[in-house]
Amino acid sequence: MSPDRSQTAYAASAADLAVRALDALRGIEGTAMVAEHVERADDPKAALAAIRVVGADAFAPYVLADAAFHPQDAAAVTQSFALFPPPVTTPDPPPAGAAEPWLVAWRDWAMATLLARLTGTEADGVLAPRPTGAPVLTDDTVLTSPERPSAPDDSTPSDTDWQRWSVRMGQLSPLALPGLEGPVHTAARAAPLALARGATRAVLRRDFPTAARITRWLALLAAEGARIPLDPVPLLEHLRLHGGGPRLALDVAIARRLLALETA
Repeated sequence: MSPDRSQTAYAASAADLAVRALDALRGIEGTAMVAEHVERADDPKAALAAIRVVGADAFAPYVLADAAFHPQDAAAVTQSFALFPPPVTTPDPPPAGAAEPWLVAWRDWAMATLLARLTGTEADGVLAPRPTGAPVLTDDTVLTSPERPSAPDDSTPSDTDWQRWSVRMGQLSPLALPGLEGPVHTAARAAPLALARGATRAVLRRDFPTAARITRWLALLAAEGARIPLDPVPLLEHLRLHGGGPRLALDVAIARRLLALETA
């Protein structure tokens, strides 16, 4: 299989697993959802890769709903780590290191940590060690301003700190689940206004996947009782009605479940 065909197969398999996770979150999927995804796949390698792509969000039905975690799912996740092992040492956070390996390391840690907590058989970080550092936000105005976010002016520079930071936090959205805790969560709690501005900007730019990912952090903060400068409910409704594929739908459903807007 050519590299392009491999990437296409991986993306299609990840979309299929996102649909299964979404159905399970809504209570319409059977047991051993992750294992079934692998067993029924025409390309088991692509199916195992998809587990790593969807990451911790494959566990959303188990940490947000009443779905029972099945040992076969644990075996499938462990197999995906065996076939695609993470680096032995964690990458340096940007700017000292490249962004993508560091993001992948955090997402792998989130999945490994939730697997450990769901099975009670492994210590945190055994399959994937916890990386160091969190996205750094140096623009103090988005930390202290009490105002609600306004639409960004198109004439302002597009490469400001809060914009880069909010996108990076969106890339770490699989960490926005109960049962996970670390410096990324501390960074989110310290800058709700930056998250709100980032979500608003993404919607105005019609980058709905990014908007949904950032809004998950706002939903998690709201679920924790934090005051946030943007009501995520109408934003999620807009994103839900707009559509945009199974991955976006899963992000929206997770955020709505965090806000207790959906029940199975």
